Amino acid sequence: MLADDDALVVGRVTAAHGIKGWVKVVSFTDPRENIFSYGPWYLKGPDGWQAVKLTNGRPQGKGLVARIDACDDRTLAETTQVGREIAVPRSALPPAGEGEYYWSDLVGLQVRLTDGRLIGVIRRMLETGANDVMVVQGNADSIDRKERLVPWIMEQVVIRVDLSAGLVEVDWDPDF
Repeated sequence: MLADDDALVVGRVTAAHGIKGWVKVVSFTDPRENIFSYGPWYLKGPDGWQAVKLTNGRPQGKGLVARIDACDDRTLAETTQVGREIAVPRSALPPAGEGEYYWSDLVGLQVRLTDGRLIGVIRRMLETGANDVMVVQGNADSIDRKERLVPWIMEQVVIRVDLSAGLVEVDWDPDF
């Protein structure tokens, strides 16, 4: 069993693939194939994070597919794996490099403008192709309660990240 505070979500099982228990996987790692090098995998179920053994994984077309031990048919994959998040213990990943951040470390941070006004809290991160985007939700303490999409562009938009203070400072027009 893996504790929620030690779980780092690295992907999600999205669908069954074929009839022999394989599943389609969306990876949140970069490059996406790195998801196969981290382990052990844990799938989030009704009783929390349960360890599973990855027996095989590979690119398949434009996506990824994986096979988890003790799952040898499509019905079992659909009922026990599809829709589940994939996590690894935080200790299984290398420390983030200088100026790099794991998305899970950013979620929940306050986002402030350079003039000190709070625009909200990061609820999730999105990958758009051009650049990553923070989904920032306003709250009672912020300038309003709007949800905003703020580009994650270091030095141009994201001026400072202070994980210990729980803060991201941005130079961005909140009316955009």
